Amino acid sequence: MERMVAVIGPTAVGKTKVSIDLAKMLHTEIISGDSMLVYKDMNIGTAKPSMEERSNIFHHLIDILEPSADFSVVEFKELASKHISNINTMGKIPVLAGGTGLYVKSLLEGYQFNPTPSDEKLRERLDLLAKEHGNQYLHDTLADVLPAVAARLHPNDLRRVIRALEVFYLSGDIVSQEKLLDQQELLYNALVIGLTMDRQLLYQRINQRVDMMIEEGLVNEVAMLLKNGISPNCQAMQGIGYKEIVRHLQGEMDLATATDTIKQATRHFAKRQLTWYRKMPYITWFDVNDFSDYNTMMGTFYKVVAGKFNL
Repeated sequence: MERMVAVIGPTAVGKTKVSIDLAKMLHTEIISGDSMLVYKDMNIGTAKPSMEERSNIFHHLIDILEPSADFSVVEFKELASKHISNINTMGKIPVLAGGTGLYVKSLLEGYQFNPTPSDEKLRERLDLLAKEHGNQYLHDTLADVLPAVAARLHPNDLRRVIRALEVFYLSGDIVSQEKLLDQQELLYNALVIGLTMDRQLLYQRINQRVDMMIEEGLVNEVAMLLKNGISPNCQAMQGIGYKEIVRHLQGEMDLATATDTIKQATRHFAKRQLTWYRKMPYITWFDVNDFSDYNTMMGTFYKVVAGKFNL
């Protein structure tokens, strides 16, 4: 089985730094597991590692798409698995850097995804319904037939809502399909390191990071994307931080309200991430506050990796 290390955990817990430093210790490469880092020119709102942070460590699946492009878990799984194979071929153990729970889970456990063909006319009818009655109407329709799927999607994430309804109407299936393997049996010889911390401390870090994003120019970043013709309705602009600033720039809310909304949405996202990760019993959890200092923590992580792979 191909080897890999994954570093996961809620947003703002410190996955990026840990992943980079662990990759340096292992003399290896990083594969991003984040659905937003694939987009070019979206740096501040995605908390993308800087070019300085990425120096000397090759990062895969970062800055590979224009912001107008769509990206799915199916595409991620295909690309990530190829990079894992290539890096293993070089005799190295790749580090998958956190990110999106569904992406990581589908990669490790081997998900099959619905092959239902698309129906352009059906999509057009659903899109027309949204235009006539509003996005919430279509989301409510989805909630009637697939409540669990609707609960995962924001009403304004119109593309995914339409796709979920399209698949349901054409086949009666749910978009993300069954696993190939039992949860205890992974596709890879993997060590999955989970980072966690006290909930209130995590929320403080989230609030501080959002404030820093605003200071670093998130409003200008979003304004430039819009100026360059990126639609506020495209997939990438539905990300937390982007859709709120779009509303601010469109005059729907002042900056203070937008900032608070981003903080709240990010805190809720972190809570959902932790709920999702509880479905992954193979995670080895570490509370970052249990360590006396950062170097001690990284030393522990290296020992765990070395023990797992007999390094």
